[in-house]
Amino acid sequence: MITIKDAVEKAAILLKGSQIETPKQKARLLMQYVLKKSRQYLIIYDNTVITKEQETIYFNYIDKIRKGTPLQHITHSQEFMKMNFYVNENVLIPRPDTECLVEEVIKIANKINAKKILDLCTGSGVIAISLAKYIKESEITAIDISNKALQVAKKNARINEVNNQIKFIQSNLYQNVPDEKFDIIVSNPPYVKKEVIKTLDKEVQNEPKIALDGGYDGLDFYRKIIPNAYQYLKSQGYICLEIGFDQKDEVLEILENESKYVNKYCKKDLYDNDRVVCAKIV
Repeated sequence: MITIKDAVEKAAILLKGSQIETPKQKARLLMQYVLKKSRQYLIIYDNTVITKEQETIYFNYIDKIRKGTPLQHITHSQEFMKMNFYVNENVLIPRPDTECLVEEVIKIANKINAKKILDLCTGSGVIAISLAKYIKESEITAIDISNKALQVAKKNARINEVNNQIKFIQSNLYQNVPDEKFDIIVSNPPYVKKEVIKTLDKEVQNEPKIALDGGYDGLDFYRKIIPNAYQYLKSQGYICLEIGFDQKDEVLEILENESKYVNKYCKKDLYDNDRVVCAKIV
């Protein structure tokens, strides 16, 4: 027989031993999931003994995490922009860094009264859904090459009650995008260098490669997105892109090579890394 407190402490030690990041937090969140209880419950009733069945389920899950399964693939849950999202092995798990991109797009949308937004490489749909939620009367077109990712995104739109504001389209970037003009194009494309993927954490290695692989230098998608964006942007419209922490100069250079972009700038994330590049179209 083991208490909540002892089980979580034991699990945290096991996770730390397997070089899993934030082991204490993951051990606690997993216990919340198994017991279907809140964090407050775990704090108040930490001396409660869990059943043998709960203990077995809990440590089986801990074993999976030690082998590289992301916690979110077990709980099927990730918070983003104060909303809850369903995730599985077909989509990249939303990162807090991407909230900086969403916040910047909201700021621009409010400034230019933008309503029509195109989200390229939507994945789990967190960007499109957050924009639909926080920008009044917005109409979002969200595209992804993966039909499995789009199924997750559609589910998340229903969960967060914005499905009537978002049109989901399966498309290889602009291929099937409707012939119309948008106020803003936003994207968090795959931007990890191909050779770097195999050096990432075990958990990240278990996420879909298609959502990570940005080609040899990580810039493949920027080279495809940026030169073609102007065809789909209204005059004075904006393009906003998430970038890798070391890609600012290269992405700005791709924008510089296109004469139609002005007012180019970069925003940092919460960890002071370059994270968002934006430009206006003339």
